[in-house]
Amino acid sequence: MNSKYKLALLLIVTIFQYSQSQDGIPLYSDYFADNLYILHPSMAGAANSGQIRLTARQQWFDQTDAPNLQTLSVNMRVGEQSGLGVIAFNDKNGYHSQTGGYLTYAHHILLSRNEVDLNQLSFGLSAGIVQSRLDETEFDLSDFDPIIGGILQSSSYFNVDVGMSYNFLNFSSHFTVKNIIFQNRSLYTDEIESNNQRRYLLSAAYAFGGRFNSDWSYEPSVLFQLYERTQEAGFDINFKAYRTMNFGELWGGFSYRRSLDGAEFLDGTNASSQKLQYISPVLGLNFNKFVFAYTYSYQIGNIRFDNGGFHQITLGYNFLERRKPYDCNCPAIN
Repeated sequence: MNSKYKLALLLIVTIFQYSQSQDGIPLYSDYFADNLYILHPSMAGAANSGQIRLTARQQWFDQTDAPNLQTLSVNMRVGEQSGLGVIAFNDKNGYHSQTGGYLTYAHHILLSRNEVDLNQLSFGLSAGIVQSRLDETEFDLSDFDPIIGGILQSSSYFNVDVGMSYNFLNFSSHFTVKNIIFQNRSLYTDEIESNNQRRYLLSAAYAFGGRFNSDWSYEPSVLFQLYERTQEAGFDINFKAYRTMNFGELWGGFSYRRSLDGAEFLDGTNASSQKLQYISPVLGLNFNKFVFAYTYSYQIGNIRFDNGGFHQITLGYNFLERRKPYDCNCPAIN
């Protein structure tokens, strides 16, 4: 691969991958494995039971210092209308790494006149502290660059996410703004790093079929994301199928991610462009109160960093069930 291809490759990979690693928890496919709270603070305590979710993601096994991410999230209902949650994460991407934690409060308003039909409006707020680090100790200092200090640089910052969710029978929708506070950080130079890490997430889903009249149910969903400063945007199109079994539930699905921004590269003598695209199948199992899911993501396109994919495992446990399920096909709530 020549230098022009390598440059194009780096541009493509960093469209979403690198920018996400700079502003809190990277947005991969964690939410697709029964973990909407990792995206939307308004989903803390929204489900019929408390939820513990542990995820581990490893990319490009044959590459040194390949990106990897671990998250632990817990959320539960407290009282009739309040939800609490906590998230801790560790993210490493080459020489850059970050760790952090968030605390969440959510308020849920039941709009229906009974506790059988789901009609719930939720608001949530998460406050978190993130420590970012840049390890320059292995950089080559023989070619002097005033930006490179040759040390382990570290910077911590505080920020807030806010969001709202609306769940009505089989339909659900969510809107979240992440990193609403402009924060100056000294990890990079001002010319490279902006104080605006604000990101907008909008998602919706509708489930049909159902546990009450069929062993099969299906849930298509979409997610749109936008970075305010750079105007980078992308979307996910998802589809999941659920099968009720005598031991619990077996489910699987497929996610397609595409950026709306691309990078140009020289293909021989012709200029071509490519947008970042991923396909991510997922397979999951609910056994009693335990949850297990495996997700595999693969980048498609002519220019790729590696032929391998990204592996993610999710382990979960549901606890403190509050009430009987709603009379709807609503996987995120029931």
